[in-house]
Amino acid sequence: MKVDLHCHSFFSDGKQSPDFLVNRAIENGLTHLAITDHDCTDGLDAITVDTAEVSIVPGVEISCHWNAQEIHVVGLLVDPADDDLRRLLTAQQLSRRQRIQAIDAKLAAAGTVGLSAYLEGLPCVAGTRSHVADFLVAQQVCKSRQKAFKTHLNKRGKIYVSANWCDLADGIAAIKAAGGIAIIAHPGRYALNKTKLAMLVDDFKAAGGEALEGTYSSIDPLMRKHLRDLAIARSMYLSVGSDFHDAGAQWTDIGKFPVLDSIALTSAIWLHPQWQARYA
Repeated sequence: MKVDLHCHSFFSDGKQSPDFLVNRAIENGLTHLAITDHDCTDGLDAITVDTAEVSIVPGVEISCHWNAQEIHVVGLLVDPADDDLRRLLTAQQLSRRQRIQAIDAKLAAAGTVGLSAYLEGLPCVAGTRSHVADFLVAQQVCKSRQKAFKTHLNKRGKIYVSANWCDLADGIAAIKAAGGIAIIAHPGRYALNKTKLAMLVDDFKAAGGEALEGTYSSIDPLMRKHLRDLAIARSMYLSVGSDFHDAGAQWTDIGKFPVLDSIALTSAIWLHPQWQARYA
């Protein structure tokens, strides 16, 4: 079995279509692929290619607040039609639009117009700061995405607007209401020391979360071991995923990330009863 349980299409901040993701997964020999777009599940209904060679795991990635920190929660095996999940995702998408509008107003005041029109020309339903960064590069305001975030979009940036995400517990509850498994996405990428990361994991589990992403693209080997030990000590599962966004990127591809080691495999997400009931 070869899986990738975290990737993005152009319905959020990915560059390619869901069909591209499916075909790439097949090319790379995957058996299971989860499309986990930010705060939307539209990509799941947009697949038109043959999926006989790869099982599509219905997923989503929800942006949440925890102790004034933005935390991303992947939901796997969710029912996209669930009313509770749909209500939360609708609210999240509205918050995203309002944030983009506020950024657009700041940009216009500084003399750069057209962000809203630019976004309307894209297929995304969950606009992100990455889209704004691409717009800034296209308008030659910034030389690169990285520069756009550093000078304009991060907390000290010229056009920064804070996000209004749901609470961590609410995001977990929506995933569980939709029959899914809640997973902390890329835990090692947050600005948290080991003590605070352990606090996050404990709060996450107390709210009904069941797993951590134990490996992903560009993860440090020491962090991979630390996440493995954190999950096992708390009787949680370990998920995996590339966090794929762009076929043109040098650092990631679908299915390309360090594998779980032999110890971590004893807690792999595909051993979860819900996974077993669906795919075994």
